[in-house]
Amino acid sequence: MITVIYLWKIPTRLIPRAFYFMATQKITLRKFKGVSFVKVLGTGKGETFTPSDADLHRWGFLVTIDEKFLSEFDHSKNLGKWRKGSASEFRVILDPISSHGKWSKQEPFTPTNLHKRDGQVAAITRARIKWSQNFRFWKAVPPVTLSLSGAQGLICAIGIGEAPIGLQGTFSIWDSAAAIKEFAYKGDAHQSAIQATAHYNWYSEELFARFSVREVRGSL
Repeated sequence: MITVIYLWKIPTRLIPRAFYFMATQKITLRKFKGVSFVKVLGTGKGETFTPSDADLHRWGFLVTIDEKFLSEFDHSKNLGKWRKGSASEFRVILDPISSHGKWSKQEPFTPTNLHKRDGQVAAITRARIKWSQNFRFWKAVPPVTLSLSGAQGLICAIGIGEAPIGLQGTFSIWDSAAAIKEFAYKGDAHQSAIQATAHYNWYSEELFARFSVREVRGSL
């Protein structure tokens, strides 16, 4: 099973259509052959993880799919609907290296030892924030995102989420596994956030996964 992320840049006139897709396409995409997990996603700058962070002009989804069905999926009507009128498309194919935690009570990524560990590495972080902890979480985020934007080895990063409040995450691509490890374990801001997470227990569910980047089409 591979993981594929699609993101589209859309004009203002198509924003209502994107909200409609958010409500309906999770069901239709899940019915496609070989698909085991789907999340339709809004995006944001990934700076504050508040509603003001949202980018209403970029939408997409993440899907875990049997590789043999990818070509058919890529040319399906569902994707054609997203592409119609969009200004640009980004697609990245990922092979799971490691995954810890759950997403909507599932473990969607199945790491194997078959995938290369050198080259570009992607990371997905995702959390369900307890309502009582939202404001404390928002206060803690800015130092981390500031350090992320200047992290050595970071190629690109974007905020992702299933809802504007409470279901937040990030997707990032790094030039190596060493670069992401350096940020995760040696950055002061990130370490402070980890300690705060343990102290306040602000997540009801969380996931961190790393992937080998197999192919990138388009750009963020």
